[in-house]
Amino acid sequence: MNALYKNISLGVLTALLFSAFIYAQEYNLSYKLFNTLSGLLAFTLLLYIPKKATLFTGFLIGIFWFYWIGYSFEYQGVGYMQPIITLFFGIVYLIFFLPLYFTDKPYLRAIFLFLLSFFEPFDWNWMQLELLFVESYIGIFKWQFAAVLTALALPSLMPKSYKFAPLFLLLISFNYISPDQRDAPLTIKLVNTDVKQEFKWTREALSPTVAMIFQEIEKAKQEGYELVVFPESVFPLFMNHSPKLIERLQAFSYDISIVAGTLLNEDGKNYNVTYLFENGNYFIAKKLVLVPFGEYIPLPEFARKFVNDTFFNGASDFITAKSPTDFNIRGTKFRNAICYEATCEELYEGDVKYIIATSNNAWFTPSIEPILQNLLLKFYARKHDVTIYHSANYKGSGVIK
Repeated sequence: MNALYKNISLGVLTALLFSAFIYAQEYNLSYKLFNTLSGLLAFTLLLYIPKKATLFTGFLIGIFWFYWIGYSFEYQGVGYMQPIITLFFGIVYLIFFLPLYFTDKPYLRAIFLFLLSFFEPFDWNWMQLELLFVESYIGIFKWQFAAVLTALALPSLMPKSYKFAPLFLLLISFNYISPDQRDAPLTIKLVNTDVKQEFKWTREALSPTVAMIFQEIEKAKQEGYELVVFPESVFPLFMNHSPKLIERLQAFSYDISIVAGTLLNEDGKNYNVTYLFENGNYFIAKKLVLVPFGEYIPLPEFARKFVNDTFFNGASDFITAKSPTDFNIRGTKFRNAICYEATCEELYEGDVKYIIATSNNAWFTPSIEPILQNLLLKFYARKHDVTIYHSANYKGSGVIK
C-alpha cells in the first residue's frame, strides 16, 4: 500500500510540474524563473521516479494538457463522448510515455524522451516536450533540449564526489540570443470576437454576426488601420454562395484590406478558408493541415468512414490545400494559417517572416486551450524567427513573438 501511494504521489507531482507552466500562464502567474525550475524538476522526476510512477505521470499529463478536447463533441451532437475522449487522451499519453516504464536507468530514459520529442500520436502535435521552456531562461531548440536531458541524466553515472558536475551543462541550454522577429510594415487591427459556439451556426446568429463584422471594418477604417483581421469562420456560411456579401466586402476593400475566415463549397467539397479582400479584388487561402478527429479522421480508410458517420455525424470531411498560401497585402507577404495549422512545421517552410493566423477557440470554452495554443504559437514563432498576427474567437488574439 505504501509503494502504491508513493507511486501515485510521485506520478501526480511529476504531472503537475510538467503542466505547471500552462496553468501559471492561465492565471497570470507565469515567471521565467518559475517555468525554468518547474520544467527542470519535471524532467528530473521523469528520469528518476520509479517505473510504476511513470504510468500515472503519463496518464495525468494527457488529462492535464488535453481534457478540453472532448468539449467540441457537444457541438457535433455527440456530447456523451466528452468523458470518453478525456479518458482516451489519458491513455494515449500513458502509452506515449510508456518507454520510461521499461527501464529505471536515467540515461536510457533521457534517450527515450529525446526520441519521443519527434513523435506525434495520431498526427496530434500539441505535445511538444520542449514547450515547457518556451517562457523560461532555457532555449527551445532540440540541441538545447538534449543538453538539458544530458545534464540531468549524467549525475546517475558519475562518482559521488563529482555527482553534480554535469549540471554545469545546463549553461549550454540557456537562451542567450533573442530571435529576430519584427513588426510588419503596416498597421493591423486584430479583431477578437466572442460568439458562443452553440449560437454561432444558428440562423438567428447570421444577421447580427454580419452586422458586427461590418461595424468592426468601419471602426478600423476610421481609426486609420490599413488591414483588419477577423477570426476563423467569422462568417458562418459558404462565402462563395453569397455574391452580394462578397460585393459589399469588395467595396470596403478600396479603403482597408480585410482578412476573414469562412467556408467554401467547391465541386461538392468543403474547405475551411480565409478570404483576403483588397482594392476591390479577393483571394482565397484553403487550409493545408486539418485537425485530427475534428476535420479528418487519422485512421485507415476502412475505419475512417465508420468513425466519421458514427461519432461525428459526417462532419469530419474537409478537404485540404496542396501547399501553403501566401497573401501579398499592400506589398508585404503574409503566410496564411487557420487555427491548428499555425502550430504545424509545414506552415513555416520557405521564406516566412509574417503569419496571419485565425482561430475559433469557442469550441473549447472554458478551458486552457487558448493558453496552450498561445504558448505553441510562441514556440514556433521563436523557433522560426516569425511574427504571428493572431485573430481569435473567444480568446487568444494578439501579436505573438
